[in-house]
Amino acid sequence: MQIYRVVRDLVTSKRNFWLSSKSLRVVEDAGGNLEVALDPIGTKPGDFVVTIGISAARIAAGNPKITTDLTIGGIIDQWDEQRWRT
Repeated sequence: MQIYRVVRDLVTSKRNFWLSSKSLRVVEDAGGNLEVALDPIGTKPGDFVVTIGISAARIAAGNPKITTDLTIGGIIDQWDEQRWRT
């Protein structure tokens, strides 16, 4: 598990069948690196989230056939952004 901040929605014109109705988000780690994560819980930009990676990400998405290696598993209610960046 890792902590990320949601940056924005990701809109695509074509998707794999298993991703067709799923929300995608661009997330940023503490180092400023961007990733794309599947969002089954409904986050918004600015939220700090806990993510689940690798093969467990498919299970967390609710269907092991979904082609993802990063899924948002929860929204963090309180997080100090200044400590996160250091």
